[in-house]
Amino acid sequence: EICQLSKLQTLILSFNQPTSLPAEIGQLSQLQNLYLNKNQLTNLPGEIGQLPQLQVLYLNQNQLTSLPGKIGQLSQLQGFYLNQNQLTNLPVEIGRLSELQRLNLSQNQLTSLPGEIGQLPQLQELYLNQNQLTNLPKEIGQLSQLQRLDLDQNQLTSLPGEIGQLSQLQGLYLNQNQLTNLPVEIGQLSHLQGLDLSRNELTALSAEISQLFELQTLYLGENQLTNLPGEIGQLSELQTLYLGENQLTNLPGEIGQLSELQTLYLGENQLTNLPGEIGQLSELQKLYLNQNQLTSLPKEIGQLSQLKWLDLDQNQLTSLPAGIGRLSELQGLNLNQNQLTNLPGEIGQLPQLQKLYLN
Repeated sequence: EICQLSKLQTLILSFNQPTSLPAEIGQLSQLQNLYLNKNQLTNLPGEIGQLPQLQVLYLNQNQLTSLPGKIGQLSQLQGFYLNQNQLTNLPVEIGRLSELQRLNLSQNQLTSLPGEIGQLPQLQELYLNQNQLTNLPKEIGQLSQLQRLDLDQNQLTSLPGEIGQLSQLQGLYLNQNQLTNLPVEIGQLSHLQGLDLSRNELTALSAEISQLFELQTLYLGENQLTNLPGEIGQLSELQTLYLGENQLTNLPGEIGQLSELQTLYLGENQLTNLPGEIGQLSELQKLYLNQNQLTSLPKEIGQLSQLKWLDLDQNQLTSLPAGIGRLSELQGLNLNQNQLTNLPGEIGQLPQLQKLYLN
């Protein structure tokens, strides 16, 4: 009977137990918002494509294994939420959703995407995290309005060069894949602000990364990096740089050119020394150097006038430079598990110090 409500615009059927929908759902010709999330749907009737006014469709947290091709008839659809289902593939008709702006396909079982995914001219957000993707179609570069692309926790071993064509992309998330390198075209993402490459198999960082002039956050933790290119110093807007759990033995002096950097995480590497240029990081507030092989610190460390937290846990420090007493904003200092036999008197000149660890 509900399907006879010809003027109905919003229908919420969430948190129920239906395993299927009646074909009559297609009679709701004025429906704009359809909420079917958190049910037990295993399939959809083709008639769902007969909802010409539908703008938002929530199908997340069901048991869908496939979508009917008729889904491509939803010409007004702007938001399509399919996360937490059991989809193994997408119909090519997905490329006909010409008004689609947000597509959430996270937590499914997708192993590939149809090339037609590139035919979504209005798409701004694409969530594909927690699938089983091993590659991306080159057509993904045609998503000219895409701002966020989430590919965390897949099985990607490489990226197509066409990814550099995503001229509006602001966030690219590739955490926990199997990437061994990046295409040089990555440097063409001129509006990228956030890049997460944590938990991959990168052994080197290409110099092209330096062309990401708007980048604010860069996560490279848990890779196999042994060094950084000097060009990294050209990331003039970078605020957060995470390099924990790599195999870095040294840093380029150009690291001191990151004038906006606030957080620098270098824990769990193999650093034996720091360049004096690190003292040029005038905005740095948090510096993590725990679990390295540092035997000393450069005197320039005392120039970090905004530093609030300095973690030197588990190194091989035998002494501290007197300049450490100039860290007037320092609130926390972790010196656990080093080889210090005494502390410089200047440590008493830290007016903001609240936590001092000396185990």
